[in-house]
Amino acid sequence: MIRIGIDLGGTKIEGIALSAGGQAVAGRRIVTPREDYEGTVRAIAALVAALEYDAGARGTVGVGMPGAISPATGLVKNANSTWLIGRRLHEDLEGALGRPVRLANDANCFALSEACDGAGAGAETVFGVIIGTGTGGGVVVRQRVLTGPNAVAGEWGHNPLPWPEPDELPGPPCYCGRAGCIETFLSGPGLAADHERVAGVRLGSEQIAALADAGDAQAEATLCRYERRMARALASIINVRDPDVIVLGGGLSKLRRLYTNVPAQWAAWVFSDRVDTRLVAPRHGDASGVRGAARLWPAPEPI
Repeated sequence: MIRIGIDLGGTKIEGIALSAGGQAVAGRRIVTPREDYEGTVRAIAALVAALEYDAGARGTVGVGMPGAISPATGLVKNANSTWLIGRRLHEDLEGALGRPVRLANDANCFALSEACDGAGAGAETVFGVIIGTGTGGGVVVRQRVLTGPNAVAGEWGHNPLPWPEPDELPGPPCYCGRAGCIETFLSGPGLAADHERVAGVRLGSEQIAALADAGDAQAEATLCRYERRMARALASIINVRDPDVIVLGGGLSKLRRLYTNVPAQWAAWVFSDRVDTRLVAPRHGDASGVRGAARLWPAPEPI
């Protein structure tokens, strides 16, 4: 009567067990065995066993992962945890756990969690955004994740920054092999790199935000550029998908000013006479990804 969710991150693997009603009954976190594919599979299997021991029950297993499983090959693609790429993660996890496993992109899991009982609860269409080490996204309609025939629905981070300004061209190089991707501007490293290019000093996003709050003009200018870029990037999402709610997740979602400053600007690029889409903070915070992974399986029926 439990659903187990696993959030496979680049530095940590988090697990949770949810009751039929969606309450957390067990949770653990371990370090990711970086660059060790077999070790990663073993770590997930051990984490599932530990969660089942803590909860006293066997459960379904859903895994939120970087990248996606290619519908063409069954292999992992587009993962910034590069030791997973080209591997049969789905098959190997099912073999290690001895049961069916459902996998989805981690941003899809985040969006699903917030659409079911989070900040987007009750909305028909929710776009979930991850702005952290990378920039990902997921689309949920009527509490169902949209993946698409290529398993790339929601991957807004690897589109070019829309309506680029002269100083944004051709844009920073991206690990995907292109330049000027949204991720190179709106990820945490992208924000830090932009500040360094202009101010000449390398600082983390939290340091930049603190300096801006203290009245530092260069830090404030960096955040203003960031907000204008996010407004353009999200306006393109609104023009294509027109979500009721956009939920921000990841480390940069803690910048409270985004929730007022970005919607105040995006109407300039949205093809409508007004914009009713809401930009909101996540209700479940850092736990949304792992909760959404558990929700890849429907709630068990009571016996």
